[in-house]
Amino acid sequence: MSGHRLVDLGGAARLEQFGDRLVDRPSPGALGSRAAPALWQDADLRFDRDGGWSGPAAGAGPWSVDLAGLTLQLRATDAGQVGLFPEHAAMLPWLRDRVSARLGGPEAPAILHLFAYTGLATLAMVAAGAAVTHLDAARPTVGWARGNAERSGLADRPIRWIVDDAVAFTEREVRRGRRYDGVVLDPPTYGHGPRTGAWEIERDLAPLLAAIAGLLDPEGFLLLTAHTPAFGGDRLASAVGRALGRPTSALEAGELSLATDDGRQLALGAFVRASGGA
Repeated sequence: MSGHRLVDLGGAARLEQFGDRLVDRPSPGALGSRAAPALWQDADLRFDRDGGWSGPAAGAGPWSVDLAGLTLQLRATDAGQVGLFPEHAAMLPWLRDRVSARLGGPEAPAILHLFAYTGLATLAMVAAGAAVTHLDAARPTVGWARGNAERSGLADRPIRWIVDDAVAFTEREVRRGRRYDGVVLDPPTYGHGPRTGAWEIERDLAPLLAAIAGLLDPEGFLLLTAHTPAFGGDRLASAVGRALGRPTSALEAGELSLATDDGRQLALGAFVRASGGA
C-alpha cells in the first residue's frame, strides 16, 4: 500500500511509515513483543496520551502521502490521529467496483458518505465516477477533506460537502424522498454532532441504519465499518440485515486489519458489506 506501511507492533503500540514520517502511536490491540525494537528509536513522531506528540517532526506541521492514487495531507492531531485510517484502504477496490457497476445511466451514481472524515473513500469513489454527499459533524474535518480533493485533482468533481449530524441529515433526506445508489459509513464509538448532541454507537446505530434503509435504492450497496470492540463483523451484519431486510448470508462481514511485512496482523475493527444488485 503506497504511502503507508505497518513497520512493527507490540507493547500496545504500532510503528507506521506514513510517507516520509515514521510514527509511533498507542494501539491497545498490538500485544506481544516487538520484532525490531531498535527501529522505534527512529520515530519522527511519537504520541503519548498524557504528554501528546514528541519527536523530531513534532513541530514540523502537515505532510502529504500518496495512497491509492490520491494525495492526502496528514497532521498530528490532539487526539493522536494523523488524518488517515489506513485500514480503510483495503475497502477501496470494492467501493470502486460497486460504483463502476452502476455507471452508464443518465446521472452519476449517487453515494452518501457519513462520518466521512478527511475524504479517503469519498475521493476514491468520485474518481471512479460517483457523485458523493460527504458528511461529517466537524467543520474543520470537512475543510480538511476539501483540501485533499484539491490536492488529488478532484476539486471539480460532484461532491456535496455537508457539516451536519448524520442521523438528522439522513432522516431529512428520507423525508425529501432522496434515493442513493450506495451508502458508506464509519461511525465512532462516541461523537458529537453540531446540533443534535452526542452520538453513541450502542444507542444510535440501529436508528441510523433504519433511516438509511429509507433512502438506499433496493439494489444499492452499503459499506459499514466500525472500530468499536463490541461491534464485530457478525454483530454489524445482524444490524445491517435487520435494517435492510436482507439475510446475513447475503452480506459479507470481516475484520479490518493491517499487516506487517512479516505477516503479523493488527486487528483494528470490523466491516460489513452489502453488494446490492451490483
